[in-house]
Amino acid sequence: MEWRVVPKAGYNIKGIWISGFHRRLTLKNLMFPVKLTISLMQSLGIITKFDPHIVISCGGYVAGPIGWVASKRGYTLVIQEQNSYPGVTNRLLGKNAELIFTAFEDANQYFPEQKTKVTGNPTRSELTEADHEVAYKAFGFDPQQRTMLVLGGSGGARSINEAMAANIKKLHHEQKLQIIWQCGSTYFDKYRNEVDEDRLPNLKLIDFLQNMDQAYAVADLVVSRAGALSCSELALTGKPSILAPSPNVAGDHQTKNARSMADAGAAILAKDAELKSTLAELVEQLINDHDRLKAMQEAALAKAKPNAANDIATEILKLIESKEDT
Repeated sequence: MEWRVVPKAGYNIKGIWISGFHRRLTLKNLMFPVKLTISLMQSLGIITKFDPHIVISCGGYVAGPIGWVASKRGYTLVIQEQNSYPGVTNRLLGKNAELIFTAFEDANQYFPEQKTKVTGNPTRSELTEADHEVAYKAFGFDPQQRTMLVLGGSGGARSINEAMAANIKKLHHEQKLQIIWQCGSTYFDKYRNEVDEDRLPNLKLIDFLQNMDQAYAVADLVVSRAGALSCSELALTGKPSILAPSPNVAGDHQTKNARSMADAGAAILAKDAELKSTLAELVEQLINDHDRLKAMQEAALAKAKPNAANDIATEILKLIESKEDT
């Protein structure tokens, strides 16, 4: 996605030849030493040519070679850790970083205390700016009826989609919900053919949501994965949620993100493998319990860090200025 989004935003982007190291025994790991060696050489070329004032790692294996080369060449390294459980790359780079921004307090234990600041994740401020009346009209929904928003990311989430397909009639007919189901581009054709939208007038089946601000505005309850940015957006918008963490991510960090939200009272943690059988019951328990939804909303808002982007940028600029003064 970044190869489309970054140039569109007006910034240059460079690639290095690296991939993640598989933790299970696989022939793919045989190429890892070669890729690592080449990526370190590429990183050295990028760093030397660009000569940055500062290098920022947001984690992921692609950040490893660049961050390591930068620190060894004497460049100032900063980390922005999005998850409650840091990945291997940021944990390793944290030893050489001068400043570490975390989104969840749970992550602080993995980094040197004197370097760490809890700032939250940068989020889009416009997510909270939608006009509610306009938003309901955009989806053709009734403000007096309960609305559920289902998110699976741009590609979609298989287990969430399967759970929705298995329970759609219960949720729509029996619980009388208005539903925005963002199934992802990968699954859109499949469910468009399988789900009879003519018999489900209050269902909006969408591959990708362009108007996320309006979707959040009308949602009384959100069903979602538990990626770091998803959790941050749910906190920012104060949305009660049922979180079904993906089991296919490194370090099982989505489960840790979801548990952090659930422990705060902002979400319900649902097991991915059991979602098909539990989804309708979980929704029914929450959707008409006004007091509980209100409490979850307040708990979500309490975890929000709406000024994260500005706070991080300000601290980075201060660090650059302090280096120039010395």
